[in-house]
Amino acid sequence: MSKEKTFEDNLKELENIVNLLEKGDVSLDESINKFEEGIKISKACNKKLEEAEKKINIIINGEEKEFDIEE
Repeated sequence: MSKEKTFEDNLKELENIVNLLEKGDVSLDESINKFEEGIKISKACNKKLEEAEKKINIIINGEEKEFDIEE
């Protein structure tokens, strides 16, 4: 059973990749593979943030409508 990684897990993994690449202790091929992995993780993080932003907007807009009705 595969559990989807949390935003925080992905962010921590991305930080590890950045640190590894900044050290420069890996081969060119390994660097390219890690860079590619980092891009995928970055996109997953962006998607999570966009989903969170949409939920927040729905909540805010829903509350605004409730306040309009009460007035």
